[in-house]
Amino acid sequence: MDHDNKGSPADIEMLNEALATLVAPWVRGLSMRVTEARAGEVVLSLPVTPLVVHGGGVLCGQAMMAAADTAMILAVMTRLGGFKPMTTVQLQTSFLKPVPGDGGEARLLARVLRMGKSLVFGEILLHGRGGDLAAHATTTYALL
Repeated sequence: MDHDNKGSPADIEMLNEALATLVAPWVRGLSMRVTEARAGEVVLSLPVTPLVVHGGGVLCGQAMMAAADTAMILAVMTRLGGFKPMTTVQLQTSFLKPVPGDGGEARLLARVLRMGKSLVFGEILLHGRGGDLAAHATTTYALL
């Protein structure tokens, strides 16, 4: 991903508005925000707060999967030009390294790999505070 081109402020604003209005209230509570967006790609920030840290002192997998699913919906929106009904058909996540729960944020890169008429395939990379790859997810969405 070319970090010199973060996408237009309007695209980022539209996606952050979607985070504020389209997702379930408990997902809104994760306080995620879009930091970069371009056609087929979104970078999402997930604050690591006590809300998403489990008893082992690390970011919980449930929060990572919710963030990955949300990031991919936003990436699909960049290809569709806005929100259209879709549903997650498959979300497979491999947890590679724990993300420490002592603050900071995780960074997710979601990208559309292939977009057909009814199915979209994507990939999400979740990096911890130090930039280490912490989780890798693949997804399939059905466009409704």
